[in-house]
Amino acid sequence: MNKFDKMLTEKGIRPTSNRLLVGRELMRASHPISLADLEIALDTIDKASIFRVLDLFRKKEMVHVVDDGSRSLKYELCNSHNHHISDDRHAHFHCDNCGRTFCLEEIMTPVVELPAGFTFRTANYVINGLCPDCSKR
Repeated sequence: MNKFDKMLTEKGIRPTSNRLLVGRELMRASHPISLADLEIALDTIDKASIFRVLDLFRKKEMVHVVDDGSRSLKYELCNSHNHHISDDRHAHFHCDNCGRTFCLEEIMTPVVELPAGFTFRTANYVINGLCPDCSKR
């Protein structure tokens, strides 16, 4: 059983072919990827099916959803398998020139003390600017 199959089992998710294909593509990605990126990479699965898989993974806390300001949500596998573990909450960088979004795993999202009655679910910390490739141009 590979790492992703094990993640599905731990979350109580039946490993259908679409779920396996989407999950393995997320594992292969070197950066957060959009629904459109997945649709191109997985040309045997329609967009609606990919979205349903991503939504299930989000509900089961298997993926982080990154809103990088590009009007296209990005998805990445949750390394800790739990959104509430602080060692998996990291910053992201969105390049204003090329449009790529990068994980900055060495920069942790700050823990914020919330007022009484508020419950933390997720934080989105995105830095915008130019990536190293675009800065050189």
